[in-house]
Amino acid sequence: MSFSHDGATRAEEVSCLTLESGLTVRPWEDGDDLALLEVWGDPDNAMHHQDRSLLRPSSDKPWSRTVVAEDHGVPVAAATLLRSSLHPDRLSFYAEVAPEHRRRGVAVELLNLLQSEAENCQVQSLKARCASRTAAQCFLKDNGFHKIQASRRVVVRPGALPMPDLETDQLDLEDIATGSVELSSLVTEFYNTIHTWDRSEMTVGKAQQLLLAPETGASGAVVLRDRAPGAKDRILAFAVSYTPERSEDPADVLLGWNPALEDDEAEAASQILLALLSARYPVTVEVDDAMAPLKRVTSRLIDEGQADSDFEAMIYARDF
Repeated sequence: MSFSHDGATRAEEVSCLTLESGLTVRPWEDGDDLALLEVWGDPDNAMHHQDRSLLRPSSDKPWSRTVVAEDHGVPVAAATLLRSSLHPDRLSFYAEVAPEHRRRGVAVELLNLLQSEAENCQVQSLKARCASRTAAQCFLKDNGFHKIQASRRVVVRPGALPMPDLETDQLDLEDIATGSVELSSLVTEFYNTIHTWDRSEMTVGKAQQLLLAPETGASGAVVLRDRAPGAKDRILAFAVSYTPERSEDPADVLLGWNPALEDDEAEAASQILLALLSARYPVTVEVDDAMAPLKRVTSRLIDEGQADSDFEAMIYARDF
């Protein structure tokens, strides 16, 4: 049964589909986001808000299928499968069910329904993310998903790291335009390097669009340059801020390094740049397990009580 919008007959056929839970299923329609918000309530956090944005009308370019489950005409649940142009090897799965309809197998039924539709798609692997130690994590484990990555947001306190001596170390902290080709190229290479676990096809254009454009919230960037003789002023590490003004609230920062560095060099460069960024104000960085050099720095700070992990997310995958 297809959920693409190719005529009234198909739409009527889908709207008559009844799940074993007693709910009826139909394709996503305009206004469903607001109707579901009334029964779901506000999102719990930024990740939850972002995942809800995956719910959108079905499409073939990019490939996506989204369905809504109704109870006597009232939307109470929704689920989607979506193929990303950035991470093309797995379909992203997201489902949410109103509290009073949970533990009735609704999410499983929606998953199976969408997976049968995905047989027409070239990709035959799924991924989904969830907050750590939640019912969603139990759902994924119970339905054959296995963990492939973990990520956490780390808040680094002001002055948590000793200030480096840039002159002695022959280093320089330099402001750089977020539209810089040099920065965009480095961000692209860094992103692809740390996503070998979920192959990415980041390009300079996509980096500009998804990570560095003003529309993303990117408000500024700095780079740590190596000024030693023979280093050719190469960039060792970079940071992009998504917080327009510094304050007592932590600034959201994307921190990365030159993938050409050795592991210990990347760790040292990350620590120096993080020390400079958090010298006077708190900084929040998102750290995946794949970002080993930065993870070691932030893990030490957490152990020393100089940083806090305020949110942890897990990514799970399953083949058909």
